[in-house]
Amino acid sequence: MELEKNERVNALFAFYHPLLTKKQNEYLELYYVDDYSLGEIAEEFGVSRQAVYDNIKRTEKILNGYETKLGLLAEFTARNHQFDQLQAYVKAHYPQDQKLNQLVAGLATLEEE
Repeated sequence: MELEKNERVNALFAFYHPLLTKKQNEYLELYYVDDYSLGEIAEEFGVSRQAVYDNIKRTEKILNGYETKLGLLAEFTARNHQFDQLQAYVKAHYPQDQKLNQLVAGLATLEEE
């Protein structure tokens, strides 16, 4: 459960970090990306551990609010799921069609960017 939550927050952070304040970005990046403890972040910024915790929890709620309103992560996930199905279908039914496989590979490259 905790791993799923961390993955979700990381994904939301990837989409919505430009909408956060500098401090929110710094705290979340240190906590979720760089795996700092609350105490380490508090020491780095000269604030209490509770202040860091409160900021991170508040920022998580903000990220979830952005996702509720904008739905970028949900759209991305749905698009990836559809693409995976398309890729599997083409591979199973049209393995010899070089042009079709080339087009699907091109779509995969676009999704990675």
